[in-house]
Amino acid sequence: MPNPKHKHSKSRSAKRRTHYKATAPTVAICSTTGEAHLYHRAYWHDGKMYYKGKVVMEQPAA
Repeated sequence: MPNPKHKHSKSRSAKRRTHYKATAPTVAICSTTGEAHLYHRAYWHDGKMYYKGKVVMEQPAA
C-alpha cells in the first residue's frame, strides 16, 4: 500500500478539513402548540407527547 514519504503539517491537514462543518438542525414550529421541535420527532409539551400536531402519549401521574 502506498504511504506518504513526508509528514503532513498541521496547517495542511487543517486546510483539508475546513469544509467539514456542523450544520444547524432544521427546526419546525408546531401549529397546535407553537413549540419549536426537530422535524420527524415527537416532543413533550405540558406533560403530553405530540407528533404531527396530535397527542400521542400522556405522561403518567406520579
